[in-house]
Amino acid sequence: MVEVGLAFVCALVAWSATAALAARCYRGPQSYMWGWAAAVLAVTVALSAAFPGALLDFSGVTFRVFHLGVGLFGPLLLGWAAVEYVVTSPRVRFGVRLVTITLAVVPLVILLMDRLRGSYENSYPAAGDHYDVIPMTVLGLTHLFVAVVLFACLIVALRGWREYPQVSRHQLTVVGLTILAAVLEITVSRFGLGVLGQLMLVGAVAAVWSAVSIAATPSRDRRRRRSRGGRRGDDYDEPGYDDEDDYDDEPEPSDHGDDRFEPPEEDVRRRRREPGPHEEPAVSSRLSRLYGIITIYTLADGHGEVFDDCAEKFVDKVARYEPDTLLFACHTVPSAPLQRIIYAIYRDQLAYEEHEQQPHVADFARERARHVVATNVIELSLAGASATDNLVDMLMPR
Repeated sequence: MVEVGLAFVCALVAWSATAALAARCYRGPQSYMWGWAAAVLAVTVALSAAFPGALLDFSGVTFRVFHLGVGLFGPLLLGWAAVEYVVTSPRVRFGVRLVTITLAVVPLVILLMDRLRGSYENSYPAAGDHYDVIPMTVLGLTHLFVAVVLFACLIVALRGWREYPQVSRHQLTVVGLTILAAVLEITVSRFGLGVLGQLMLVGAVAAVWSAVSIAATPSRDRRRRRSRGGRRGDDYDEPGYDDEDDYDDEPEPSDHGDDRFEPPEEDVRRRRREPGPHEEPAVSSRLSRLYGIITIYTLADGHGEVFDDCAEKFVDKVARYEPDTLLFACHTVPSAPLQRIIYAIYRDQLAYEEHEQQPHVADFARERARHVVATNVIELSLAGASATDNLVDMLMPR
């Protein structure tokens, strides 16, 4: 009865995770997101078939459905999703897609048509207990392909460590969780493991869920607080969360040391960042914390329009998802058609570090790799500035 109850709970948890992943994919439709969601769906269907198997003993039908989800489609889709997430080369992606389709169709036919052997029990059956040599061979080839693909994804993520350490660390975490999920699924398919196998499959679903969450929203320190010179560190969960109104709607304590709020006039001046009669030291301190970056890209011949399309989407996401990136603009150079310049000003060093952790930064780094032949980065420390009030609104419409 323990296995029956646990099988029901595992299937329920898996279906909940599948529904949540589908909703997340709908909000941010990326190929790798759909790949991870499909992998979780495959395991969920397998767990659903395992529940009647645990209740009434497994049969030929429930055995086949279970191993199609856990042994074939689950690991295969995990490997494909990892490639879509890490690899930027269109040729490599296309090749992996072809191999993935081949390894999905051919083993599917074999696993459905091959004659099964042996008797069934109510615990998770190992694939070798009922499949013959040919089905086990195709499953082995599939698992070998998944292992090679995931190892290659690790190598690709490590290659960008020197140039983009934050992005590389982010990718390594996601790929590592994907590898954990694939190992758990393959182990259960190979050995069954009874109650332990049920817990391992739930762990695989949790690992994929964590990978999707990290890929969609980088972790951030929710306890940090910024100084009074700028907006406070915020606790938003999703990249698309528009918290600009929250900053303006919450009054802050005054400088009198009690619980009274600032007078409306001073509060409006603070929000608009208009200098008061005695605010020169605060303004100078705030300027000294600003952090700027100029990045100069030299493009490959004929790649200008494609790069501009990628950069336009990138700038739009920065404008929507990064309230502490004060200015972010991409410039063309009329005298040098193959050069592009991105000029950015961040509220402080921490804002720049948070920018580097955003998923759209990783996406842009992957997309631009095939268009850029050289990159020069210049760090800036702003000493003074003058600009019109609506400059940011003109450059970064929200």
